[in-house]
Amino acid sequence: MTIRRRELIRAIGAAAALPALPRLGFAQAFPARPVRIIVGYAAGGGTDISARVIGQWLSERLGQQFIIENRPGGGTNIATEAVARSAPDGYTLLLATAANAVNASYYDKLNFDFIKDIAPVAAVMRVPLVMVVTPSLPVKSVPELVAYVKANPGKINYASGGAGGPDHMAAEYFKLTTGTEMLHVPYRGLGPAITDLMTGQVQLVFSTMPAAIEYIKADRIRALAVTVAARSELLPQVPTVADVLPGFEASQWYALGAPKDTPADIIATLNRAAVAASADPKMKVRIAELGGEPMPMTPAELGKLIVDETEKWAKVVKFAGGKAG
Repeated sequence: MTIRRRELIRAIGAAAALPALPRLGFAQAFPARPVRIIVGYAAGGGTDISARVIGQWLSERLGQQFIIENRPGGGTNIATEAVARSAPDGYTLLLATAANAVNASYYDKLNFDFIKDIAPVAAVMRVPLVMVVTPSLPVKSVPELVAYVKANPGKINYASGGAGGPDHMAAEYFKLTTGTEMLHVPYRGLGPAITDLMTGQVQLVFSTMPAAIEYIKADRIRALAVTVAARSELLPQVPTVADVLPGFEASQWYALGAPKDTPADIIATLNRAAVAASADPKMKVRIAELGGEPMPMTPAELGKLIVDETEKWAKVVKFAGGKAG
């Protein structure tokens, strides 16, 4: 009788412990506390807004807050170095952009290696650039622009939102592939660059879609082409640069990165959530409002994109002859 009583007590104790096991496993599952997404730009810009959109999705999907932390400066290098030096536990992420691929060759001295020190996690979105010209310029297509620039050497100024940015590199890439010469006029942001484009102070800008779309629709600037492989749903009547220059592609893209040696299961969790976002109808609408398009990728596919982009922009930086210290 005593043995049976002891066995019953052990059985009750074991049964009571069973429900606790899944709870314990859930408590230890990633993420168990808030996650930071470090952004290399100031609050309020397109990159920051994009980070907050994906951060909100991840918070809702994974049950923990994804907090956006802005660390502007150094062309995103300050933010990237902070993440590269963080613990590889998944709780500090980087919102990587096309600027990271450019910076690998644009800056001579970096305290990190973007490809080696940042593990690719998940692509978020791609934002096409759009080639826009001042209305007074007598061109309405890419071939006409190329012909005009070659016939008027030294008379075309192109603006950018800052030296070394995707818009600057896109223009240099265009010069490289067309054999044209144009003068670069860097601004502090695309806003003032577009303002001077409207008044004819500069003649050409490779702009992000959100910065230019309303002015295009109001006929205050003229769109010649978009810089991705397929036409944009926002400007379906505008052709692509690749229609004239096969293989031409230059865009802003946003992705999540983590410190190297971050566990594969944590990366997989984040990637699944980001891929789910790209298929969600509400997220698709939100991404479209930002001028972008979903870019679902595996970590391996994102890693290949980063390597390919870094190699491509290194050639453009060398052609442009401009470097930062």
